[in-house]
Amino acid sequence: MPNFGGPIAGPAEPIAEPKPTHPVTDASTRVLVADDQPDVLQALRLLLKPEGFQIETATSPQQIAAAVAEHEIDLILMDMNYARDTTSGKEGLDLLTRLHAVHPNLPVVVMTAWGSVDGAVEAMRRGARDYIEKPWDNQRLLATLRTQVELGRALRRSERLEDENRRLRGDGMPNLIAGSRAMQPVLRIMERIAPSEANVLITGEHGTGKEVVARWIHAASGRTRKALVTVNAGGISEGVFESELFGHVKGAFTDAKTDRVGFFEMADGGTLFLDEIGNLSLKLQSRLLRVLQTGEFQRVGSSRTQRADARVLAATNVDIRQEIAEGRFREDLLYRLNTVEIHLPPLRERREDVALLAHHFLTRQAAQYRKQIEGFSPDAMQALLDYEWPGNIRELEHTVERAVLLAQHEMVHTEDLNLRARHPADAAPLDEMPLEEVERLLIQKALKRHHGNVSHAAEALGLSRSALYRRLQRYGL
Repeated sequence: MPNFGGPIAGPAEPIAEPKPTHPVTDASTRVLVADDQPDVLQALRLLLKPEGFQIETATSPQQIAAAVAEHEIDLILMDMNYARDTTSGKEGLDLLTRLHAVHPNLPVVVMTAWGSVDGAVEAMRRGARDYIEKPWDNQRLLATLRTQVELGRALRRSERLEDENRRLRGDGMPNLIAGSRAMQPVLRIMERIAPSEANVLITGEHGTGKEVVARWIHAASGRTRKALVTVNAGGISEGVFESELFGHVKGAFTDAKTDRVGFFEMADGGTLFLDEIGNLSLKLQSRLLRVLQTGEFQRVGSSRTQRADARVLAATNVDIRQEIAEGRFREDLLYRLNTVEIHLPPLRERREDVALLAHHFLTRQAAQYRKQIEGFSPDAMQALLDYEWPGNIRELEHTVERAVLLAQHEMVHTEDLNLRARHPADAAPLDEMPLEEVERLLIQKALKRHHGNVSHAAEALGLSRSALYRRLQRYGL
């Protein structure tokens, strides 16, 4: 293994505080200097500070990772060895791999001992932009740092322009069909707040498209290159809530065979979408609030505090303010979640979108099932327009999918839709309805009676919350 370090450290000759020779483009340029030897850090501080650089220092890989998470760093100048009496460079190489995976456009210049050029090449293969030999030449070091800072900024500018152009073109954006008048205020709010860092609460009945809106906001934000992590918060039991959201370490509990990354950590740099937030118990709400207030958390079984930079989008189908009034939801948590609130109208209030959505689903499902279906007969379309859609868009999608499977002609006809038994005005007596329709109707009534609260509806129906969620999905509710 090549020698990355050695007894020689620091400049070739003592440094007097130099006069600025070539002003840095931006006086706010922040450089993170990392070395385990205090005299090297001091020498570099004396060299770089008069040249206009702001200096942050670190003496270990852990401190480097923490500084990058906490500050906007323009460049890292780092040694490759930190443990005592080591010269392999393994610590630096491992850190380079992790840094490059998360921050591919952050310039890293490594410092190596004289004669370890082979090791420097390996460092560059893992993401370093350049290397400096110890003892260094002051002018070459300054020129290298300036070049890499400007290159890093150019790459970030290019990335921002590419993101803006992609958003303008609509590349990678979820297909959001919303031509109705009722949806226009919603679209205007989405366009204004998507590029911001504001947390957003999305409200609306079951099946109104809350997850699609969350995906659109993420795709139109500056975080689109990072992950959108979707969590059914209402479906996580209390026993595993902290492990799921914050992760755990090996041995934290009986089944913790290995370390596990939690959802907050997965969403670092990206977006965390917490669906069904209104169904969290008060105990779990307090745990979530603590993380939203500080941005800090600990994996289960670990005492080490970690930070996650995740934009939080949340969604619920319950009346949150009613839940607060009845003591079932924390008002301080609501304020953390709803910097901006977006309410999605039910499908019955956006009739103009029914035909557009139905044709969209028909095209997609016909292609999926390889069926030659051209559209809906006039009677079938009228039936779709007249129906109340208690399950909203999700129910419409489910209905069209089933119609595509049942259709025997090139057009979908009214009988293929099977809407009659589900229309309140035409509903048959319970003893004349198929068991599936009875169960579906009872679930709809329970949800309506409990104002969309899945936990309360499940309890009333004698089901577990997860069992009710499975039925909601099965019936397109």
